[in-house]
Amino acid sequence: MINLAIQITIMITATQFQNELQLIIQNAIREDVGDGDHSSLACIPHNAQGKAKLLVKDNGIIAGVEFAKMVFHYVDANMKVETFIEDGATVKHGDVVFNVTGSSQSILKAERLVLNSMQRMSAIATKTKKYVDLLEGTSTIVLDTRKTTPGFRACEKWAVKIGGGENHRFALYDIIMLKDNHIDFAGGITKAISKTKDYLKANSKDLKIIVEARNLDEIEEILQSEGVYRILIDNFNFEDTKKAVSLIGDKCFTESSGNINESTIRQYAECGVNYISSGALTHSVYNMDLSLKAI
Repeated sequence: MINLAIQITIMITATQFQNELQLIIQNAIREDVGDGDHSSLACIPHNAQGKAKLLVKDNGIIAGVEFAKMVFHYVDANMKVETFIEDGATVKHGDVVFNVTGSSQSILKAERLVLNSMQRMSAIATKTKKYVDLLEGTSTIVLDTRKTTPGFRACEKWAVKIGGGENHRFALYDIIMLKDNHIDFAGGITKAISKTKDYLKANSKDLKIIVEARNLDEIEEILQSEGVYRILIDNFNFEDTKKAVSLIGDKCFTESSGNINESTIRQYAECGVNYISSGALTHSVYNMDLSLKAI
């Protein structure tokens, strides 16, 4: 039996995570600035100093403040940010999150990346907080998925954490997840699990194994193999989810997934699952309205 004390961490180091963030910034500036912000270069003196405020024009959870600081510092180490509202705080229309002071050209060079990132991160944090609040009083934890924007995953998973959720695996390399296609290509559940354990042993890798089940029969088959960390109870109705949780007991962790939304998430949690994963946290959000205004 496993200890069902729930603890989730991204299986990458803090250094790896920081490197991912730096790559996002570097690539975004390359994409947006190219050989220069010629609009600013054309009409603003190189030594001109300016100040701007990050203005909230919406309601929700703010996210990306610390990332914005990273962007400003990357563009110009001399820029200074005065923060009034921190990541994870509730904001309303008219709030000012921070002021940034420094080279006017530098502020304008960083503006679009800061806004694009914070608008999306805040939307994700806001939706995550809504899901977390809906589960208040249960022991179920909200997880994200790999359904993220290509090249922006680190920020989106960061935003989920800011909103009170937890991160699933970061990528393909940090957890083994045997889904329907893996199982079918491998020749069945038992073969897929057996081959996976052989692979991990042969390559001296210590990775957790998650296996997706499409019905109760598959759950019974998964339980015949030892070493499974979590069973993904995918696209089950409420009644079958309760049966699945009862079958699994404390043999491993349980996770519900598959088109779970605001209307159904509480009921799935009340079935007794340890986790609920939702791709909608990152793939179906509307950006928070923010602007950077000169002052």
